[in-house]
Amino acid sequence: MQPVHAGTADGAEVYGALDLGTNNCRLLLAKPSRRGFQVIDAFSRIIRLGEGVGHSGALSDAAMARTIEALKVCAHKIERHGVRRAMLVATEACRIATNGAEFLDQVHHKTGLKIEILSREGEARLAVAGCASLIDPETDHVLVFDIGGGSSELAWLDLSSIPAGSRTGPLGRAVVQKAMVAWTSLQVGVVTLAERFGGRYVTEDVFEAMVQHVMGMLEPWERQHRFADRISGGTRHLLGTSGTVTTVAGVYLGLPRYDRNRVDGCWLDAQAARDVVYDLLARNYSERVAEPCIGRDRADLVLAGCAILEALMRMWPAPRLRVADRGLREGILMQLMSEDGVIRSARRRRRRRGGGGRRG
Repeated sequence: MQPVHAGTADGAEVYGALDLGTNNCRLLLAKPSRRGFQVIDAFSRIIRLGEGVGHSGALSDAAMARTIEALKVCAHKIERHGVRRAMLVATEACRIATNGAEFLDQVHHKTGLKIEILSREGEARLAVAGCASLIDPETDHVLVFDIGGGSSELAWLDLSSIPAGSRTGPLGRAVVQKAMVAWTSLQVGVVTLAERFGGRYVTEDVFEAMVQHVMGMLEPWERQHRFADRISGGTRHLLGTSGTVTTVAGVYLGLPRYDRNRVDGCWLDAQAARDVVYDLLARNYSERVAEPCIGRDRADLVLAGCAILEALMRMWPAPRLRVADRGLREGILMQLMSEDGVIRSARRRRRRRGGGGRRG
């Protein structure tokens, strides 16, 4: 945790969440508000910290240098906004690298940021909490997934076991955590899959090999829990939070530039999502670079992400996919603010307003 500072000029305390991933470094700073929290500053940079770690087992000097420069920006923002409390976490790249802990010591020395390695279960639970409000409360089963750079977190929610009175309006973090019946973390993400199969020049055969590779990783979890049988008789939807699904949504919407307000929370029919996946597969590398919702930074990784998405849709068919441009960082902020008692659950806010029923 970061040290306590004075609050902002208006007296509200500022909280911070930093997600140091395999591919991205993301920071979110926010103040509590009536609707949860209000973002006051954010930062995101592709740093590719985990580049090559699957082959070498260690973080490279170049990747660590890029990351430290990005973290210096984060440290400046945290200091400038007088952050009261923050949770700074590193995920798969630092979990698996032989020099991951040593690197985080170096980060602390050079930036003042004390970053902790987050467990896979912790990552899955926080990602689910971060996009809880986008879950359709009228649905029986939901697969929440986060396709990362070095790992992918999956969680099945069984909402049919939640009393009807708790399934009205946006679902709160506590309700969603109670509904989580299983989670897993696959040691595959867009960076590791692209490094294994290639990312710039992907043929249909290579793409299918990627999909089959991921399905092979999903099968033990499916055999253990038999979700395909459990969801077949009820309503279900997928909820994805990652650069892959937001990119697919942006391409589907035909956006001239990425627009979070258009993407976050949007629904796609499963077939529409699959059409975008195979449209991107049909494009060459230069055409993917030219796509405004992809660009040069993601053009060599997007098809690996699409392969993971396709594997999920094949393993557990669902008619709809909801897209979240939120996740781990938002889950961290909600957890910190809930622990401090500065935000109330959605259900408690509705009760205080006298509106416990479904809105028309």
